[in-house]
Amino acid sequence: MRSLRTPAGWGNLLFAAPFLAVYLWLLVYPLLAGMRLSLFRANLFGGEHFIGVENYVRLLRDPTFLQAMGNSVLFVLICVPPLVVLALALALALNRAGRFAAFLRSIVFAASVLSVTVLTIIWRQVLTPDGGLLARAATAFHHPPLAFLSDQRLALPSLALITVWWSLGLPMILFLSALQQVPRSLYEAAALDRATPWQAFLRITLPQMTPTLILVAAYECALQFQLFGQPQLLTQGGPNGASRPMVLYIYETGFNHWDVGYAAAASQILFVLILVAAMMPQLVQRLRRVPA
Repeated sequence: MRSLRTPAGWGNLLFAAPFLAVYLWLLVYPLLAGMRLSLFRANLFGGEHFIGVENYVRLLRDPTFLQAMGNSVLFVLICVPPLVVLALALALALNRAGRFAAFLRSIVFAASVLSVTVLTIIWRQVLTPDGGLLARAATAFHHPPLAFLSDQRLALPSLALITVWWSLGLPMILFLSALQQVPRSLYEAAALDRATPWQAFLRITLPQMTPTLILVAAYECALQFQLFGQPQLLTQGGPNGASRPMVLYIYETGFNHWDVGYAAAASQILFVLILVAAMMPQLVQRLRRVPA
């Protein structure tokens, strides 16, 4: 391999320069700037005053922020496991040739290409207690309609249901791709040994798909911690903050209250949570491999 110290080596490095420049400009620089800003009392008009870690101390004593952080963690816990399980089940059911299976795959994936605005318009027509689809069905069976989006106990689970429906497409496609990489000879050998379908799934399919399972779980954990559009458009974080996630809290703090230094500190805490959540599936897998 030609060394980068040679002129030709440096010339090869120039091919990656545009990507590196954009990466540093759009990702690394904002991250470092946000870390710096979190140590200041600052507003949208540019006034800055260094206060050290005071923003972080305030956040850890702020009941509104702690509620938003709890909402985000709870949302990930009630959203990601069903999302992974349902996506895997759909991939197993639709992993076959034929136009009908291809049509069903397209239908499931189609929801994931909808914008969040279209998504909220659709589900508002389903969940609203005043003439919504579920409200009409409840009335037809002589039951009072449920206020899914304005009940403190139901608002966050309702957002999780909407998000699972919206997000099934991509993990299903990833699982389908992993299933198609499993050697057919393994299933033929299992059939010769008279293994049941469940045994074949546990002994062949699941171990072969472990890397994809880890990838999907880590990706969805990181993604769902960034929940924003659904609560902003459907519930505005209510009722009583029951559906306000961390990103919506950061948005309100920075752009409604103009306290961008405080919002930057909350963003850094969110970054740490996302990093830990994304690494957790890999950590669990490594711990399982460690001999007792």
